[in-house]
Amino acid sequence: MIVLGLSGSLTHDPSAALFVDGRLVAAVEEERFLRDKHAKRQWPYHSAHYCLEVAGIAPGDIDAVAFPFAAFGLSYPGRWHFAKRYWYAPERALKAIFNGNRHFRRNRDAILKLMRDLSIDPDRTPFVPVPHHLTHASSAYHLSGFDGKVAILGIDGKGEYATTFFGYGENGQIHCIKEFFDPDSLGGVYGALTQYLGFEMLDGEFKVMGMAPYGDPAKYDFSPLIQCDGRSFTVDTTLVNTVGLRRYKQDGLGFYFSPKLVDWLGPKREGDEIDDPYVDYAASMQKLLEDVALQLIETYLGDILRETGKLCFAGGVALNVKLNQRIIDLPHVHELFVQPAASDAGTAVGAASYVAHEMGDAIAKQEHVYLGPSFSTEDGRRACESHPAKPIFEQVPDAPQAAARLLAEGHPVAWFQGRMEFGPRALGNRSILGDPSQPGIADRINAQIKYRERWRPFCPSILDRAAEEILQTRHPAPYMTFAFTVAEHWKARIPEVVHMDGTARAQVVTQATNPRYYALIEELEKLRGVPVVLNTSLNRRGEPIVCTPGDALDMFYGSDLQYLFVEDLLVRKTK
Repeated sequence: MIVLGLSGSLTHDPSAALFVDGRLVAAVEEERFLRDKHAKRQWPYHSAHYCLEVAGIAPGDIDAVAFPFAAFGLSYPGRWHFAKRYWYAPERALKAIFNGNRHFRRNRDAILKLMRDLSIDPDRTPFVPVPHHLTHASSAYHLSGFDGKVAILGIDGKGEYATTFFGYGENGQIHCIKEFFDPDSLGGVYGALTQYLGFEMLDGEFKVMGMAPYGDPAKYDFSPLIQCDGRSFTVDTTLVNTVGLRRYKQDGLGFYFSPKLVDWLGPKREGDEIDDPYVDYAASMQKLLEDVALQLIETYLGDILRETGKLCFAGGVALNVKLNQRIIDLPHVHELFVQPAASDAGTAVGAASYVAHEMGDAIAKQEHVYLGPSFSTEDGRRACESHPAKPIFEQVPDAPQAAARLLAEGHPVAWFQGRMEFGPRALGNRSILGDPSQPGIADRINAQIKYRERWRPFCPSILDRAAEEILQTRHPAPYMTFAFTVAEHWKARIPEVVHMDGTARAQVVTQATNPRYYALIEELEKLRGVPVVLNTSLNRRGEPIVCTPGDALDMFYGSDLQYLFVEDLLVRKTK
């Protein structure tokens, strides 16, 4: 079967994913083509076109188009829960009861138009809507490669109405144990505090997580935000997850927290510095998320985990690596698989995998995220020749070796190769690299290349043969979705990729999935004695990861980078 998944149902992170006979062959976010981070209020036209083109699939060959948003009848408990909890905004409450599928109809009409724009005939190719949280579940469960009975967890801001999903998978079928509904949303509360701390919701949650280790969670009790008895939780909507007149407003913009929260905690944070008391607020929010999530995991998934030891996790909150670290540390969790594109971009994968399974395909394990466009050395040459900055470039016989030498000399290097990664993490194909044993390299990349907050941490890419010694675990970690405590004797050797709490959000690199990147790290090891490279995404603050050689050159000339590799080309600004 050939199933195309299209996302964008919640007005952000549109993407496309293509399954052929149960195998994920292509996936990409629309933001990479539009050069507009999160591509809000857009639809995945370029993404879908790419997926079909790279797979050699004609529009008429598609068996189904899957979409991660569905309609729910009046008896669905989420609609009534929404109406009850939003009583203070009666217009919204009444719409949930009397017009509760208005968003679905808007989405359906937009996707049917998109299908026609792509020359996919809706009269011949079924449009198949799938409930949002079921797509998150499928994206993690069906692609995990796990056998037998598997616990499934989904936590995000919200889908149609659900915000949190507990279930299990067995024999390919997904079973729901418990759902929680808007406005009772762990992801929503974290997003509201992200806004209060001065960052953008749906983008700055990583910054809150990175800020948290600088603070003391014991200084402030954030439990008033979420009342949890272990079996259920309720968000205080007089403080967060607010709508309508309850929202705090500034410069004409409404936020997902209330003036009452500002009265309690003080003015909304501004600026880029990590300052008191806001670092402590970040620490308290992170601890609250972890504590509530772990209580609910024990209640609804504890018995299954003690039976099987396997957990699949998706939804935006699944990208919180500190929460994932605590989940892995649970005695009855033997292996955790987090969908590497766990946010709403990954729902295109989840919708398509769910529909492909329902149509009879066995879904293959996801082995990597290198699913986007690729470009040749000649493509890079043409981009250099046409770029207005007139870069100096040469073809080198051994790009990994040449890059490693520059890294060992203390230079940051932009590294562009192969197919672009799907998801928010650059994993060695669209990356900025540094030698993690060189003091100050992280500060330089933050200040002069990424132009982002100086306290933001960087990630290590580690050779698989050295990972257990450095990270003190054998747990798989191919996608930078987990934090691990770095071994004491390694902290001083790779200080630029160890966060201030002694942890690292690591990528374990294998020769099988990325031989060229593996060779680069091996060359650096020969020169500096560390089987690790500092890795961050090839973009500047506020921009999507680069897609094309032209994008890479634009970023190169918009920063202090001096060296860029595009496949076998070494690009310089000066001789």
